[in-house]
Amino acid sequence: MNRQQVVQSGQQARPRRAYTPRLRDAVMALAVGAMLCPVLPPFGLTAATGTSQVSKPVQEYIGQLESSYRDVKTLKAEFTQTYIADGRSRVESGTVYFARGGRMRWDYREPEEKLFLSDGKNILLYVPAEKQLTRSAAKSSEDARVPFRLLLSRLNLRRVFGRIEFADQALKPQPGNEILHALPKREEEGNFQEVFFELTPAFDIRKLVIRYPDHSSMQFTFNAIDRNVQLSPALFRFTPPVGTEVIDQSASDQQ
Repeated sequence: MNRQQVVQSGQQARPRRAYTPRLRDAVMALAVGAMLCPVLPPFGLTAATGTSQVSKPVQEYIGQLESSYRDVKTLKAEFTQTYIADGRSRVESGTVYFARGGRMRWDYREPEEKLFLSDGKNILLYVPAEKQLTRSAAKSSEDARVPFRLLLSRLNLRRVFGRIEFADQALKPQPGNEILHALPKREEEGNFQEVFFELTPAFDIRKLVIRYPDHSSMQFTFNAIDRNVQLSPALFRFTPPVGTEVIDQSASDQQ
């Protein structure tokens, strides 16, 4: 199988700093499908006609991925999140939970405890050490974790990614894993430079790397992934302790 066969729009991405909600969702879209999405549509557009055009090797791989996840409703995993910029890095880790309905819960343990939670509509960030909770609307949040709430949504990658290909030599993957490489479609929407996805033979996402035009990057690594685990609805609700400062950004987000 020729791993150089690609889906390409014919346009070159231009670095931009703005990171719009639609692009944020698209950046995570393939990772979303790799973890839980029941049906991923074909992706890629031709510059001349605007019709979908999928290389056969990629199409076959995505088809197998879709079949593997049609019945997945919940997911639990251990994660490590690494942000790198200006030669410095910040590494955080903990346990994450996902469920249909846009629900997710990131329980951070290192280097400090904090909670990042979505009930499908709102995002809560609670930092115990600061006794502070920030609340905002999920649809307008700029946070890189937010697109993960769309784990079980049907996402249309054709509107965003202009090129997706196998990239076996990237990321130094574990033996047997596959690497997919994605680029933005439209020059004016090049808000990320490139995205890499590492997938296991069982189609679990092992790693997601987003690289930005300013040479910074965000990386998520997942381990101990369990599908269809029993998750209580209470897991996606949170009441802050008495005395917590609450910063409500939801109203301004909706204006």
